[in-house]
Amino acid sequence: MAIVFYYGSGSPFAWRVWLALEHKKLPYELRVMSFDKDDLKQPAFQALTPRGRVPLIQDGDYVLYESGAIIEYLQDAYPSSGAGLFPADPKPRGIARRLIREADEYVTDSLDELLEQVLFVPQDKRNDAAITAAKDKFLAELPHWRAAAAAGKDFLVGAVGAADFTVYPFFALALRMQKRHPSLGLDAAFGPQLTAWMRRVEALPYFEKTIPPHWRT
Repeated sequence: MAIVFYYGSGSPFAWRVWLALEHKKLPYELRVMSFDKDDLKQPAFQALTPRGRVPLIQDGDYVLYESGAIIEYLQDAYPSSGAGLFPADPKPRGIARRLIREADEYVTDSLDELLEQVLFVPQDKRNDAAITAAKDKFLAELPHWRAAAAAGKDFLVGAVGAADFTVYPFFALALRMQKRHPSLGLDAAFGPQLTAWMRRVEALPYFEKTIPPHWRT
């Protein structure tokens, strides 16, 4: 039976789960939830999660939400399917889990205000000083990830896995904001090693399938 995967286009948390499902070669049914149409507020979805947020999976009669927990579950429930999401050795596995927590705590915090200023404040009401302050907060987080990309060689922790799938969508979202506001110049701050790591993630055979649908237009 296929896993039912409730997904919101552009959500970096949902994107990581999609990458993980593909990496694990698990059968799934994609259910795209529209933020604009208030799909997350519908009673049928609300009955599945008191949070009313994506991502969420249904595996038979088992329901799980929160992206980090979902990825751990996919690895534990289907250890022999596809490729592993975490290193087998506990020490690099600990590093992978640390990077995931750092991304969820610090990268998201560094991006929140920039997202608000660029994506949700109407263009005629944008405040240059507020955008600059938000940009500087995000840029202050990047040295840590440039170092992580350098230490991990091809991927963040050995073979590609959960850490890469967690971090990549946040940075892809940042670069999408630059398309909306070209003067941000974020790409130059990523540096060659972090940029090369992103290109390696994008070269994965299943990556193209997982690009947020509305980003293609």
